[in-house]
Amino acid sequence: MIDSIDRKILGILQQNCRLPIADIGDKVGLSASACHRRIGILEKNGIIERYAARLNGEKLGFNMTFYVEVTLEGQSEAILSAFEKAAVARAEVLECHLMTGSADYLIKVAAPDTKDYERLYKRIIASLPHVSRIQSALVMKTVKRWGGYPAHGA
Repeated sequence: MIDSIDRKILGILQQNCRLPIADIGDKVGLSASACHRRIGILEKNGIIERYAARLNGEKLGFNMTFYVEVTLEGQSEAILSAFEKAAVARAEVLECHLMTGSADYLIKVAAPDTKDYERLYKRIIASLPHVSRIQSALVMKTVKRWGGYPAHGA
């Protein structure tokens, strides 16, 4: 069970995971060693899964983001597993979610332009196993990017 101090630590780490532990401790009212111990426990318990840099896709040339609904030809364990394994193996697939509703999966891809998205569509998405239907939506504007889970928690 995590407490309010742990939640504050998690909020700070989501904003800047490179902040020195002593600075995090100061912000939450703990010594550096106590803060380090708490972070270690959060890591050990799998609450903190990993640390990563969040890249700016547009500055890397990925000017277009697409959310793609994928319907498969069936929903057997073998079909779902084959699709997931292939989707995970493709670096072009930024996210992949098994969904409820009219489509089986929602995947996120990014491309420099529509010509490159056409290539992704034909060579990557359509070639994933057991795909029977694809519907794409272009992101026109991102209003809010995911910035992490709320520090106050559930």
